Amino acid sequence: MGILCKAVDTLLSVAFAALLLSGPLIGAQLLLPETAFPEVLVSLKHRYAEEYQDYLMVEKPHFFVALVWLELVFQWPLLVLNMYGILASRPWFNTTCLIYGASVITSMTAILGELLGSQKASDKLLTMYYPFMGVGVLALLRGLVPHSGKSQTVARKKRA
Repeated sequence: MGILCKAVDTLLSVAFAALLLSGPLIGAQLLLPETAFPEVLVSLKHRYAEEYQDYLMVEKPHFFVALVWLELVFQWPLLVLNMYGILASRPWFNTTCLIYGASVITSMTAILGELLGSQKASDKLLTMYYPFMGVGVLALLRGLVPHSGKSQTVARKKRA
């Protein structure tokens, strides 16, 4: 079980590192004027929206903008805590990972429901959004698994 947890932690670390950068650099462009960002980032967002036909990025429906606010205000700080928790082996990592996973699953359910229900989303766009749901599920499941076997061993010795 320890090797599997290490593998999941490594996978989550890579995903969290990518999300730490993409949230404020790409997602924030939906909330703030494009003039607040370097031209490179603005063109990257436009190229992505054009290539993947991401109508949510182009049309900016209110629910999507609200979910981006949720991502930046609530989920992004949890990403920072989770990265620190993984790297420093903090005992509270399970809790923050569980909260983050539940939040991502909830928001991705709304987004995927819109994408699938509207019939506007291409398969290419769906394959772009599905991994985010996977990260949420993985984070939620990782939050349910004890972080380290050491704390359980110490607790058992104290009882005896």
